[in-house]
Amino acid sequence: MAVEHLGDRIAKLRRLADLTQEGLAERSGVSVDVIRKLEQHRKHGARLPTLHALAKGLGVELTGLLGDPPGVPSSGDAEPPQLVAVRRAIMPPLFAPPPEPSAAEPLSLPLLRAELAAGWTLYHAAEFGRVMEQLPGIINDARLLAAVGDPDQRAAGQAALGKALQLSGHLALRLGKSDLALAALERAIGAAQQSSDPLLAPMISGSVAWAYQRQNRLCDAKNVAVYAGDEVERRHARTAEGIRVWGGLLMSAATSHARSDDYDTADEMMRTAEAAAQRLARLPTAADGKLLSVFSTSSVRIERVRLAAQHERPAEALDIARGMRLNAHVPPSWRSWLLLDVARAYTDVGDAAGAVRTLQTLHRVAPAWLRHHTLAVSIVSDLWAGPHRPPGLRKLAIFLGVAD
Repeated sequence: MAVEHLGDRIAKLRRLADLTQEGLAERSGVSVDVIRKLEQHRKHGARLPTLHALAKGLGVELTGLLGDPPGVPSSGDAEPPQLVAVRRAIMPPLFAPPPEPSAAEPLSLPLLRAELAAGWTLYHAAEFGRVMEQLPGIINDARLLAAVGDPDQRAAGQAALGKALQLSGHLALRLGKSDLALAALERAIGAAQQSSDPLLAPMISGSVAWAYQRQNRLCDAKNVAVYAGDEVERRHARTAEGIRVWGGLLMSAATSHARSDDYDTADEMMRTAEAAAQRLARLPTAADGKLLSVFSTSSVRIERVRLAAQHERPAEALDIARGMRLNAHVPPSWRSWLLLDVARAYTDVGDAAGAVRTLQTLHRVAPAWLRHHTLAVSIVSDLWAGPHRPPGLRKLAIFLGVAD
């Protein structure tokens, strides 16, 4: 079955809001011509700032406008038991007894950290169903460790709880549950503040900024990232751990500027972040890097490609991406975004064959991410509606539901 066109979703949401095309244009600041072309399928996509403006004018989250799906349907049906279990773990019911350790294996901090690392690995591989299955046990184990032992042991347990709740927040965002994500992330920061890790709360603040971005709260997202980044820069700017957390927050603030249609400020901030990432090579390796931050020269370049592609600078995006050598620590989710953005850029410069080759690579290495991302559907829809259909496009269109 074909995927609903962006223009159809805009028209449906516009009618629900009792708006004419002219009324939506006035409320959003987007021209009537762009709205009309989208609704008439004469235009298949729009720049991200335009989408944010339309979402604001329609009174919906950006995910509602994009149809961002996610791993579980949000159709109004009862949530699956796995997601209900995650909710209960994030927000335990009133008067519930405290969790008990698993009888299968003795509870220990090293074991819990290994479970956390495995959970993040599954998340970055888009194995969201498996993450849902494992998260309640991880959160409950972390809560127990945060409540027992001497002060140092409890602080370590709080740090693990913070990371578990942060993972819950990321999962909830991927499932289109932004309010649940913020509930998890607020609790994650609370746990982090009771840990002995001074960088954990600022790092989780970057996740909060992402949640605000998904809700189109771009000013709030910028403020959170800048405030947390300033704190890290004042106190931890000389350590690899500090630079990685600060760099991630700077990238988050840059993304919010870009989504507010301030590309020049975003680009300047991203170049500053790239210079900071290059300094990491001269510093000792950060401890617990897998659980700390994905900030690196590679991740900055990937984000620069993304921002250029989203702001109709496809030649610039392709130039940044050309010859990139990705750091071994860059997770599959980030690699997938790079391939999608490169495909978008190829589409925008009229190189349909280049776009298809790039999407075929993504289909081989990460089919779950290809199916998950609405950007992939948008790209293939544009190519399918174009005058030339390169070899391999039909298979991708069928895989994504764009064609029968």
